[in-house]
Amino acid sequence: RFNLNSQLEHLQSKYVGTGHADTNKFEWMVNQHRDSYASYIGHHSLISYFAVAQNESIARVKFEFVEKMLQPCGLPVPRDE
Repeated sequence: RFNLNSQLEHLQSKYVGTGHADTNKFEWMVNQHRDSYASYIGHHSLISYFAVAQNESIARVKFEFVEKMLQPCGLPVPRDE
C-alpha cells in the first residue's frame, strides 16, 4: 500500500494533468479539455477530419482550437476557502 501511494504521488508531481488531492472538478475538466485540444492539434489527420467536417481550412481549425485552450470550460468558479 505504501509503495502504491508513493508511486501515485510521484506521478501526480511529475504530470500536471493527473491531478492531486486538492484538484476540484473544474480544474480536472480544464486539464481534460486542454489535453484533448493539444492532441487534436498535434495529429494532422484529426485536424483534417475536423476541417472537412466544419468546411473550414486546417489553419482556421488549428487557430480556433488554440484559442479554445485558453478557457476551455469558461470562467473559473469561485472557491470557498
